[in-house]
Amino acid sequence: MTDGEAQKPSDEQIMHQFEEELKKLKVSDLLVQTLYTVSSLGYRRLSEDDRDLEQARLAIEALRALLPVLEGAVGDDVVRDFKQVTANLQLAYADATKAQDSEA
Repeated sequence: MTDGEAQKPSDEQIMHQFEEELKKLKVSDLLVQTLYTVSSLGYRRLSEDDRDLEQARLAIEALRALLPVLEGAVGDDVVRDFKQVTANLQLAYADATKAQDSEA
């Protein structure tokens, strides 16, 4: 190994680093990230290129189920924003359903 090459961490070091990161992580932070990801996927599944109404519906239901869990655990503005995202996603879903019905 040359001086410029970094030593590869051992499995034990990686596991220790992972455990340290888990100590810092809050469930509420993970749930917020999950809601963001689910909402992004929901919108993606409503696009004409990737339309999958069943997956979009599942995203909406997941948002509706997880949002009440976050109330009181994160700022009111975060909950309000995700409620608005959910409402917008529901409206977009309704429009996509109407469009699909009119094409059939």
